[in-house]
Amino acid sequence: MTSTLKLLNRADFEQALANLPEEQTLSLALTDLDRFAEINEDYGREGGDEVLRSLEKVLIGSLPQDAYVGRIGGDEYAVALPDTPAENALILLEEIRSHFASREPGPKVPRKVNMSVGIASRPTHAKTISELMRAAFDALYRAKTEGRRRIAIHVESKMTLKSNYYPKASLERLSKLSTALNRTEASLLREALDELFIKYGDAL
Repeated sequence: MTSTLKLLNRADFEQALANLPEEQTLSLALTDLDRFAEINEDYGREGGDEVLRSLEKVLIGSLPQDAYVGRIGGDEYAVALPDTPAENALILLEEIRSHFASREPGPKVPRKVNMSVGIASRPTHAKTISELMRAAFDALYRAKTEGRRRIAIHVESKMTLKSNYYPKASLERLSKLSTALNRTEASLLREALDELFIKYGDAL
């Protein structure tokens, strides 16, 4: 079945989100191509446009029909998923990220291109659309700084501060494991936390 999704510009995308009920669960994912400037330098603007068209095709062809997708500037795209918690959005976007990175965008760019994604959800991480956008940007920034080609879910600052208690060597090992398994650090920590609850479940 042919997708009926349309690529929105930033203004129309933000208006679509503003029209959704405030009480509705909503996940927002922001995507950014890794080292896109190098693509334009190596293959010119036509090569860059080919990469963008390839990504748009994957997004529109892979997202559910009730999703919204918009180009919000340059090589940055936004995906809104109504009635979808952050964990489900992560699974969906990871499938899209992995698929896009597994093949060359087209004949003008004979190399694979990766992207980073940041996810936040309402009401877990924000109440308003503007807060949700900032939280997703924060998550995207973290995905970039943690090594790119990955997805990060927004983490509250009070939780981030807890990382100061962990030795630098442990955090570096976590980062390497994340890269080796092609999984986010947050997903690995959630797995470890689940195992901790199982081990000490009798104490709860």
